[in-house]
Amino acid sequence: MTLVYIITAALMGGALSVLLAALLAWRVQPRLIPVFVSYAVGAMLGVVFLELLPHIFESTTRYHASAGWILAGILGFFVLEKLVLWRHNHDHGASLVFDEAGVLQTAGKHDDGHAQGHSHSHEGGGRSSAWMVIIGDGFHNFTDGLAIAAAFVTDFKLGVLTSIAIIAHELPQELGDFLVLIHSGFSKKRALFWNLVSSLATMVGAVLSYFMLQALEEYSFVFLCLAVSSMIYVAIADLIPSLHRRTSLGDSIAQFALIGLGVGSIWVVHLFVGH
Repeated sequence: MTLVYIITAALMGGALSVLLAALLAWRVQPRLIPVFVSYAVGAMLGVVFLELLPHIFESTTRYHASAGWILAGILGFFVLEKLVLWRHNHDHGASLVFDEAGVLQTAGKHDDGHAQGHSHSHEGGGRSSAWMVIIGDGFHNFTDGLAIAAAFVTDFKLGVLTSIAIIAHELPQELGDFLVLIHSGFSKKRALFWNLVSSLATMVGAVLSYFMLQALEEYSFVFLCLAVSSMIYVAIADLIPSLHRRTSLGDSIAQFALIGLGVGSIWVVHLFVGH
């Protein structure tokens, strides 16, 4: 049954998120993406600090090794971003910026390092950027699959909570990616097709990790530590900076409330989902 749970959660975190994102792209104002992002931040941090970390340190006496693997994971994801393996996925996903007229903007950089918005091109560079989004999305989805499998193999409740956090994160990410592909010149059908293809990496990562964990059960805590690293890095390095682009008091209060709602929802599930 554990493998069934993993496959179901991977499908919901991958393909289902893509389909919901495509539906929302027709129904929801793009500028509402930060609403989903704020909730995702709370859900991811809630799972990490209320569930995964306590479980890791309660289930193993390898405290220093666990902390070391978490640190190594965070640094590893930083290096991967530097190698442009998934940076475009977040820069053009959850970190989308829209001007007052609703025109899609992305975060560029001046030579002095300050962010500057610029419109997406529908030619050359836009297509190249779109393929980087697809490749980066696939890689990130693979790591999501790893986190889902590691959590379910360890404990059913951890699996459920981790899946909720990943789905909460995937929805705004896939919505943003879908919009970027459209603005890069893809048709809606083509954008949906390639987002679905990249979402299959969640299933690949989950199933592969499941069978690896069967052979390496003694090191399951390492997979959990890497899942923690992934969630912390995505929330702190990618999602939260995108929220800082909206600095008004009203936006800030809404973001804080939605982050609290994300944490609170994880706590509620924690209370009602048994081991």
